[in-house]
Parts: sequence; structure tokens; C-alpha cells
Amino acid sequence: MKILTLKWDCFGYFHIRKAFKLAGFDLCELDFPIKKESTKNSENLANLVVKAILDNKADAVFSFNYFPVAAIAAAACRVKYISWTYDSPYILLYSKTIEFPTNYAFVFDKNEYINLRRKGAETVYYLPMAADTEYFDSVVISDTERNKYSADIALIGSMYTEAKHNLIRHFNGLDDYTSGYLDGIISIQKQIYGASILEKSLTPEIVKNIQKVCPMYESGDGIEDASWVLANYFVARKITGMERQELVAALSQKYNVTLYTPEKTPTLPLVDNRGSVEYYKDSPKAIKCAKINLNITLRSIVNAIPLRAFDIMGCGGFLLTNYQADFEDYFIPGTDFVYFESKSDLIEKAGYYLEHDDERLAIAYSGYKKIQEYHSFNIRVAEMINIAELR
Repeated sequence: MKILTLKWDCFGYFHIRKAFKLAGFDLCELDFPIKKESTKNSENLANLVVKAILDNKADAVFSFNYFPVAAIAAAACRVKYISWTYDSPYILLYSKTIEFPTNYAFVFDKNEYINLRRKGAETVYYLPMAADTEYFDSVVISDTERNKYSADIALIGSMYTEAKHNLIRHFNGLDDYTSGYLDGIISIQKQIYGASILEKSLTPEIVKNIQKVCPMYESGDGIEDASWVLANYFVARKITGMERQELVAALSQKYNVTLYTPEKTPTLPLVDNRGSVEYYKDSPKAIKCAKINLNITLRSIVNAIPLRAFDIMGCGGFLLTNYQADFEDYFIPGTDFVYFESKSDLIEKAGYYLEHDDERLAIAYSGYKKIQEYHSFNIRVAEMINIAELR
């Protein structure tokens, strides 16, 4: 059986191709120009996928993240379209094309899986992320690089302060009541991990008030609600930016904190901002050379284990993360990883594990072994094969 894989600048692409090959599939590839064409409704891009399917005589299509144009092309050619979405929020999952019977759309967040299923998307399946420990083990770190990436506490990722993330800036001009209401739910949500109150808190009245200054409405060709978009793209990102700023600032008051991000951070003068780090080549080195790897999950990811957390444990790094409910389905807190419940809890646990090397290293190794045994890309591909009946 031959699978057409859509190649774009995504995380894990080479790992998944290796897993499909080991499972015995023939692979062909299409450079997928997501930055040049609309992946939602470009007829040209859909035709490009159709041509690749026909020219290569592909039996199925695979992509990281779900693309409506790929779903349209696969349905037109009567082949299966397997996607695995690791981004959240990800509005393209709410395209009505998700209902095509040729789709097998895997999502990493159980909460999003349940939400889509409730909306009638029977082609959606829950599948946690994975890590390629074999690849991470092959990464060689020179003495120079070890000095370069050495860190007590490291955080890799966006601080969500860039304009492209700060969509709530479009709420300028809100009336005092709505503005105060949003401040209130933001304050409450910041104190809650493992559950989201945002979408349900955005009542029809509040949504209408926001739309007066930010005219964001349902697209008409999707199954998303305006409240879902506002909660996940606007409010959740604002909370994430505030939270990362506050937690990193608090940690830097007591400990040496290293940040790998493309953003400038003038409001974090005590943090060592080393700029962005390349995913495949350099990120594993940064993870392996940090005593503590910090994860602060994007707030639109309600229950799921982010890919970054799998990467950290897969590299053998010590993971200190906010609480996410899905962790407890697969890992043991305090044995495979450590989670914090508040700012003070984070500061206390960071200090404790910086001082207790043996415990920290034992937890990191336990998490690594759990990833190696149960959460490889090979295992995930086997699950996809079984559900999509690719044999």
C-alpha cells in the first residue's frame, strides 16, 4: 500500500515517515505549500493533491494537521485521508469537510475530540502525541555545545506576546461591563488547570458585545461557534501570555532561567533569552543540557499532553509542567514527571529538584523509559493503521 505524505514545515514529519516505512508502507511525497495557498478552500491546491494521488497511485494521504483541501482531494479520489493534529486551537478541524467518510482525523486533545464528536464529527479519533527516542538518543552533543546549552531551568517556546498571538488587542473599545467581565473570567481561569471555563463563560450577550468592536462571526462553512473562536484564539492566548510572563519572572527572581524564544523579552531582565532554537537539530541538545525543562501549556489545550512534553521526556529531560488531566492516563506524577499547581508550588518544586540531583535524574529516566516503551511513533502508526484499516 502506498501513502502520499504532505510535506510542510511541521514537527515530527521525518519521525512519522520513518514509522510508516517500518510498518511496511511505500511512501511518496508532496511539498505542500501552506504559506502560498489557502489550505481551506484553494481549488488549485486541492487539484495539486489530486494530481499527486493519481500520478503516484496512492492508496491514502497523510498529513500532520488537518487540511480541508486534502480532505476534498482524497474524497474526490476515493482514498483515505489520515491526519494527526497537534496544534490547538485549530479551526480547520471545524470545517464541514471533517464529515467526509474518507477522513480519519486524529487529535491529541481528548477534550477537543469530545467536542468535535458532540458536534457530529464521527471521523475524529483521539490519539496522544509521541516521541522518537531512537532519534533523540542519536543526537551527539559536543563539549562546546554542552557549555552553550547548559541551563538550570529552560523553557522552549513562544511567550505569546507577539502581535500575531495577541488577538485580544482587537477588543479595544469594549464597554466597561464586558471588559470587566472578561477580566474576571481571565482571573478565574488563570487559577484553574485541567479544565476550561472560557467558552461557556462567553454568553450570547458577551459575544454580541465583543462583536460590536471585533466583528468575528461563524464562517458559515464550518461547525465552530463564535464563542469557541473567541475563547480559544483570543482569550486563551492572552491568558497564556500573561501566565508565561508571570511564572518565568517569578522563577527568575530566585533561579537561573533560560528562555529559547524568537521574541524579545525586555520585561524579563533576569532571564537569559538565547533566541529561537531549531527543532530537530538543536532543541534536543537544549533539553538534554537543562537540569529542569519547564512546560507551560497553551490554555486552549485543555486536557492534552503537548508535543513539547513528549519531546522533553523522550530526550531524557526532567519535565516540570502545569497540570494536564491526560498525563495521569499514561504517566505517574512524581515518578515520570512533576507538575505544579500554582506559582508558589512551581517555585518550591523547581528549587527542590535543583537541589536533589538523584531524584531529578531518576524521574527523568523513568519518563524516558515510559516514552520509549509506550509512546513511540511506531506505536501511534500501528494505532492509525488499525483504526483506518489501512491493511
